[in-house]
Parts: sequence; structure tokens; C-alpha cells
Amino acid sequence: MTTELPPSAVDIVTSAFQEDLQDAGDVTTLATITEGHRSIGKFVAREAGCVAGIPIVEMCLLHIDPTLVVTRLAQDGDVVDAGTVVLEAAGSTRSLLTAERVALNFLGWLSGVATATRSFVDAVAGTETAISDTRKTTPGLRSLEKYAVAIGGGVNHRMGLYDAVMIKDNHIVASSSIHEAVEAARAFVGSEVIVEVEVDTLGQLSEVLATTADVVLLDNMKPDGLRTAVTMVDGRICTEASGGITLDNVRDVAAAGVDVISVGWITHSAPALDVAMDLTESR
Repeated sequence: MTTELPPSAVDIVTSAFQEDLQDAGDVTTLATITEGHRSIGKFVAREAGCVAGIPIVEMCLLHIDPTLVVTRLAQDGDVVDAGTVVLEAAGSTRSLLTAERVALNFLGWLSGVATATRSFVDAVAGTETAISDTRKTTPGLRSLEKYAVAIGGGVNHRMGLYDAVMIKDNHIVASSSIHEAVEAARAFVGSEVIVEVEVDTLGQLSEVLATTADVVLLDNMKPDGLRTAVTMVDGRICTEASGGITLDNVRDVAAAGVDVISVGWITHSAPALDVAMDLTESR
């Protein structure tokens, strides 16, 4: 887990503006706003939430115009009230209007992910269970979405297929056994890479416990089943619960004693935070 802005942010921002501007640029602003006009843009949260993406907003603004003067009034991870101004930028009105929508898209979406994550983290407060993301992310935006999860107090699961082994149900179907799948994976990646196995029965869990797996994912188990599974594991490997997790049941799942609860919803279905840029003429 990291709360450092991922290096890929620069390329993502560049791609977003290329998509929006193409070769013609912002034809509406170029046609209607005089070149020397100056304004102040106030980026405001229209609803309460956990803010994420303020450095991205600044990156967007300076990508369009390095002469804009940007003042951060909040930090990523701050929980703000509705009406809070989180950033101000002063300078060319043309530049502010051109950068506005891309900057707001990032701020609203990433703040939505962070806010959703924070709601799950708060729901299990006082337990020893962490809230994790999954690979159910927007293509091309995974690094930023996982950044927002970390800002919201969650932990990051594997970043992709390349950095950890996750033996899921279809891998097991296509393999001769859980044991052989795990040992083949361990031989392939060595001892330094995490090997995780997804199970949906206690019988499969018993098979996993006889292997060199590091983590077991307990898929779609009810709290009673999870408690039994945690007792069986007895701290030998990390336990992760996933599947059907909501704010209504997440605390019961955490109370079963699992180490991690992974929630795909926080990245693939969380609502964007309502944010806006209010423009005032510079004096």
C-alpha cells in the first residue's frame, strides 16, 4: 500500500487531455473568452466526503498552463464538509476552463473511491481487519484507483497478474488438484512472491492448509463459516474474506476474525463525489 501518487499519473493525465482536446483544442473557450481574461477557479466539494486527487487537479491545471497559481486548501485523505473549497487556481480564464472538466473528472471519481473505502474502514473500526481493493478496476486507471483506496484508509491487493499468484476457482478446475496448483505456482515464482488460493468450502481450505500457500481467500462464506475457517487456519496463513460484502454485513464479517476483507465495489461501483469549479473574475 502507498499513498504516494503513482508515476503513471503523468501519462494518464496527458492521455485524458489528448482525448478531450485532440488537435483543435477547446473551441468553445477559444471562441468566447478573450486571451487576456483572468479569473480564480475554486474547486469545491458539493457534498461531504474523503478527498482524493488534489495533486492530480494541480497536475491537470499546470499541464494546460504552467503559469497558473495553484493553492491547495485541503490534502488527500481529508474528510471535508459540503461546500469546502479544496483548491484554488488563479490565472488565465481560458486555461482554467480548458482544464476544468478533466480535473473535476479525476477529483470526483478518486474522491468517490476514497469516500467509499473510508466508509468500509470506519465500519470495521476497532477490529484488526483491513479493507482491501481488488482487480475490479477501470481499465487504464488502476494505479490511480488503488491510490485512492489507500488514501481512504484501505490496503492494496495485488496490482496485477504480474506481482502475486492468485489461484481462483477456474485455475483449480483446470488443474488436477489444489495441492498441485499451489506447488506448481510456488516452483514458478519462488519463495518471495505471495501465493493465494480461493476456496468456497471448508474441505478445500483443508487442502490449502497442506500446501505452501501464504493466503487463503474465503469466497462467499457466511460469518459462521468464516469463524470456523479462521479457527481451522489458527494463524498459520493470512485469511481473506470476499464476495457479497456490503456496509450492512462487513462488520459481522470482520468479527469472524479474518485478516482482510476485499471489496470490489469500492473501485467498480462507488459513486463519484459531487465536485465543481466555481469561477470568479480576478480583481
